[in-house]
Amino acid sequence: MNLAVIGNGNIVQSALSALKPLKGITVQAICVRPQSIAKGEEIQKEYDIPRLFTDYDTLLNDPDIDFVYIGIVNLLHYAYTKKALLAGKNVILEKPSCIHASEIKELAQIAVERHLYLFEAVTFLHNTFFETVRQTLAKIGNIKIVQCNFSKYSSRYKQYLSGNIHPVFDPKFAGGTLLDLNIYNINFVVSLFGMPEKTVYFPVKGHNGIDTSGIAVLSYPTFVAECTGAKDSDSPGFMQIQGENGWIKIEGAPDNFKALHICINNKLETTSLITERHRMADEFTDFLTIYEHDDFDRMRYYLGISINVCTVAEACLDYVKSDS
Repeated sequence: MNLAVIGNGNIVQSALSALKPLKGITVQAICVRPQSIAKGEEIQKEYDIPRLFTDYDTLLNDPDIDFVYIGIVNLLHYAYTKKALLAGKNVILEKPSCIHASEIKELAQIAVERHLYLFEAVTFLHNTFFETVRQTLAKIGNIKIVQCNFSKYSSRYKQYLSGNIHPVFDPKFAGGTLLDLNIYNINFVVSLFGMPEKTVYFPVKGHNGIDTSGIAVLSYPTFVAECTGAKDSDSPGFMQIQGENGWIKIEGAPDNFKALHICINNKLETTSLITERHRMADEFTDFLTIYEHDDFDRMRYYLGISINVCTVAEACLDYVKSDS
């Protein structure tokens, strides 16, 4: 896999750190905006990347690149991904896939029609422990309550309060907590249980109308899932599923899980999830395996999750936009 990374933010540098020791994936290029060329050169040197582009179209015309990793502001995900797919490139797209469900559906259709690979990078979906959770669901009995919390006080929140608004807190760039932190929680619930019957979002809005924190409630026929996310406050992260015969709890935030607790009929087992392996390594390894084995059905499975998650998130966004 010959990969080009698009962007120069923290997520791109995390991805490059994860990719560095992996075999089978070669980072051939980085593309940044012309005004960010100094930062791009710094990253290029640090990670020994052969080429630096400041024009996306020029990069997409490079025949030596077969994959692009898109790690830019949320608002540009759709346009950059569509352009890459139409240029015949496979895409790894950072979460959230898109702002509107119609957009990710269109991108999925293009990818399938052209037999191109399109992945949304949601780390824990590709960790081995997640399959353990899936297989354990039946053992804890009928599900009654699901709770998820990913709250992380943003280093840019005080600047936001003073009027210095970064894209993560800017509605014009599709910022906010829902599409940043809470999207992990929604992925967890939807990937395990499918689409909810009803979705309600209770946002805490900042001075420019952005959701600095909020709670999404996803209603299923026999249980309710609560997804809490915050960038204006902090608390320990967790994901918990309660059933009639037991419970499952994942301790830690989705970007740094610490332990998996499974209790069935009052018998508790705990597995440490702390590892020296980079938190993003498993997803890239999985993407490579799917690509090398041409496992198109597996890719389409993940795309189905992305479409469902985007549909739920878009329903939540309606509550952010509402004046009520």
